[in-house]
Amino acid sequence: MKRVLLKLSGEALAGDKKTGFDEPTVTEVAKQVKQLVDQNIQVGIVIGGGNFWRGRTSETIDRTKADQIGMLATVMNCIYVSEIFRSVGMMTQVLTPFECGSMTKLFSKDRANKYFARNMVVFFAGGTGHPYFSTDTATVLRAIEIEAEGILLAKAIDGVYDSDPKINPEAKRYDSISIEDVIAQKLAVVDMTASIMCMENKMPMYVFALNEENSIVKAISGDFNGTVVTV
Repeated sequence: MKRVLLKLSGEALAGDKKTGFDEPTVTEVAKQVKQLVDQNIQVGIVIGGGNFWRGRTSETIDRTKADQIGMLATVMNCIYVSEIFRSVGMMTQVLTPFECGSMTKLFSKDRANKYFARNMVVFFAGGTGHPYFSTDTATVLRAIEIEAEGILLAKAIDGVYDSDPKINPEAKRYDSISIEDVIAQKLAVVDMTASIMCMENKMPMYVFALNEENSIVKAISGDFNGTVVTV
């Protein structure tokens, strides 16, 4: 693959602390992505905001405002991770679907392609810019827009299971499963909106555990330990 979109969960970046950032974890991610960039693979990145804010953390806040807080959490995450990436020798840029002063640039496909052509890692922060859409949906939307060849889903779990392995010790992991089966069985790899977008636009996903050694590099190289969601 020559261009991929990597989705990182905010919680995964927090490590064992569960909130905020765990710098060794983020640095390890940066070193792996640099291996891809050094192979001339273009990498876009979306990061969730769960290390700061879950969309429905407070039931007293209007849903639209709660989602806006989540969008800003992803902006903070992308600015931080972008700087860690720079510290290991990559060039980066953060794009958002809304103005953030001089902290980010406004997203457009042309602008993203310009940065990719300069061998930069492009962070897509701020979700879709609209409430009621998750970072899952933003991930698929940006992957489609930039014509990525696949989505790398780095999660806390090592693939797609037929039931929740935390609840069911007999849960079976799929090596490969079609997006149609994911939707039919409501397996929640990504949310339903994002799943349907993957199906309609034939966008494959590679689901793996972020905490496994060299998991991001392996997802690209073919030495893959996870689940391929086919289209």
